[in-house]
Amino acid sequence: MDALEGIKQTYFQECEELLAAMEEGLLAIESGEADSEIINAVFRAVHSIKGGGGAFGFDSLVAFAHVFETAMDQVRSGQLEADANVAKILLRAGDILADHVNAARSGQPLDPDHDRSVKEDLARIANVEIEDGGEPAPADFEGLEFTPMQVVVDEPAGTPAGAGWKVRFAPHAVLYEHANEPALIIRELTNLGPVGVAIDLSKLPNLHSIDPNGAYFAWNVILNADVPRQKVDEVFEFVMGDCDLAIEPLAQVQGEPVSQEPVAREPVVQEPAPMQPAVSAPPTPRPEPAAEPVITEKKSAAGAPSPDGPVKQTIRVDPDKIDRLVNLVGELVITQAMLTQRVQESGIPSTSPVANGLGELEHLLRELQESVMAVRTQPVKSVFQRFPRLVRELSAQTGKQARLEVEGESTEVDKTVIERLAEPLTHMIRNAVDHGLESPEDRIAAGKPAEGTVKLSAEHRGGRIVIEIADDGRGINRERVKAKAIEKGLVAPNANLSDEEIDNLIFLPGFSTASQVSNISGRGVGMDVVRRNVQELGGRVVISNYPGKGSCFSLTLPLTLAVLDGMVVSVGDQTFVVPLTHILESLQPNPEDVRPFVGGKSLLHIRNTHVPLVRTAEVLGVSETSANTDPSKGVIILVESDRAGTFGLVVDSILGQRQVVIKSFEAHYERIEGIAAATIFGDGRVALIIDVDGLVSRQLNENEERPRARSA
Repeated sequence: MDALEGIKQTYFQECEELLAAMEEGLLAIESGEADSEIINAVFRAVHSIKGGGGAFGFDSLVAFAHVFETAMDQVRSGQLEADANVAKILLRAGDILADHVNAARSGQPLDPDHDRSVKEDLARIANVEIEDGGEPAPADFEGLEFTPMQVVVDEPAGTPAGAGWKVRFAPHAVLYEHANEPALIIRELTNLGPVGVAIDLSKLPNLHSIDPNGAYFAWNVILNADVPRQKVDEVFEFVMGDCDLAIEPLAQVQGEPVSQEPVAREPVVQEPAPMQPAVSAPPTPRPEPAAEPVITEKKSAAGAPSPDGPVKQTIRVDPDKIDRLVNLVGELVITQAMLTQRVQESGIPSTSPVANGLGELEHLLRELQESVMAVRTQPVKSVFQRFPRLVRELSAQTGKQARLEVEGESTEVDKTVIERLAEPLTHMIRNAVDHGLESPEDRIAAGKPAEGTVKLSAEHRGGRIVIEIADDGRGINRERVKAKAIEKGLVAPNANLSDEEIDNLIFLPGFSTASQVSNISGRGVGMDVVRRNVQELGGRVVISNYPGKGSCFSLTLPLTLAVLDGMVVSVGDQTFVVPLTHILESLQPNPEDVRPFVGGKSLLHIRNTHVPLVRTAEVLGVSETSANTDPSKGVIILVESDRAGTFGLVVDSILGQRQVVIKSFEAHYERIEGIAAATIFGDGRVALIIDVDGLVSRQLNENEERPRARSA
């Protein structure tokens, strides 16, 4: 990858963050909760995307962003009121800008008509005309009279004399080529405090010598605000290489100590240097201006600047480098376990310096592992923030009134988990609005408010993250679900199903209760995708159904896909790991509590109920000569699965509990139903990690195949 391509990829990564911040701000504007800082953040996001696009020659992106930026500039200056209609147009503009970024990234240009209607709407609300090139036409200044003005820089009350900055800003021609506008950059300084601006025309040649693509203007700016230098630098950070920039403290410029008493200062006036005539033209005298034309002081809408808190700094790191670091830490953990085991086998006392050192090493490695895993975590807000808009659009399509409530946005989870959450959550929220919530008329008839509520929440529970999608709609109609499943041939007509089993029918492939296929639902693929994606993440989905009152879907997921807390068990001469998140309890049964069942199976009678047993050795093919085949002589681990509820896992013995480093099984071999991954113990042995849902599915499939074989 050449240097330019690397910079371009960095630009697109920044665009992802800017687009996310822009959409969050636009949603706040639509809801009427936006303040000046949010509006400014949206403007800056659009401006930054436009500036970077200009640097790489993305002309269509720049043309659209320029119109978008013009409208946002009027919103933040108060010239344009962000009412419901304007907010709707701005949200559509945000979508189109994202389309332009994606098109630039893929190298596939958008259809020229793709953004036409939105661009026209933006121009209409901003009251500007669009030229053929797609940018707003310049304002018509004919007939306007310009009055020369004197620079006046007042010392604001409460600001120490000399506390502030003098900025010399001289753009290069390339700055304009990159679609940046000096007036908007200078205006950003007004957000830091009161400013005075004087234009420097000393390099402006006469008309015959002007290069249309040249840059001749410069500006001297006095910022009367006691703000950190870093805040001033941030205003110009995107154009640093495209201009001459000098920033100096006012106290240094004035050559006087900073006093706590306000001191009046003389107006700052920049006298232009004499103009040099062109070589090809005779010298032409130029009249001296009566006074220097300047922009008068502008005050920030927010008033005096607030004191700055600590600045949080971040760096960009390639995710592959973090994954490599995680793998290396995992190898360290395995090596430390091997050393500890070798020391124990050698008979070295546990009080020896070597054993103590290994104990300290284990403690440090645990902290190192947790710190490295924390680097890969990020708040679920990056996923959650896209759903308020989804609910609003679904409400418009279905004619329902829906409101989304979000809790726990700051809950952190591994980035790899977050990246795979978007699709299942989208399906579940679409179903909640389309199938769960009633129409306003039906809700009123049922004694409910016309507006339904969908609640999306996240929290940490016992080393896992639990995400819930709840609604106050009609709930799952179990009779209709069962009838649809029988109609589609998914279950037998005489099947005796519990309420929980009926609820879980909605996860079957091809199942849907929709009477007709729409662009929202009806194809029977949504909830099947949800369960498959969640299971691939090592999680599970649980349904709580309250007919007439609503339903709640709980997704329980691991915080990370790199480490796992598990129970180590033996089955014959093999060692397995059962994830702790699936385990309810473990016990050694009495012989009379193990009851025979059809097909050579067994049931465990416990607390007035019967739980089916799965012989792990039989399902996973462990040699029966080494494994215990009698459940009453082994240990039963009660676990939960999404497909079969609670069942008992028959093993020979429990060896202990430990945190293990997950090694992908599919990446090095192939997918095996019932096995999720592998790990390496301290003695070098490889142990397989059991996929609880896959294990029960494997047994159920075997039970279905045997009757077919007998009938054949």
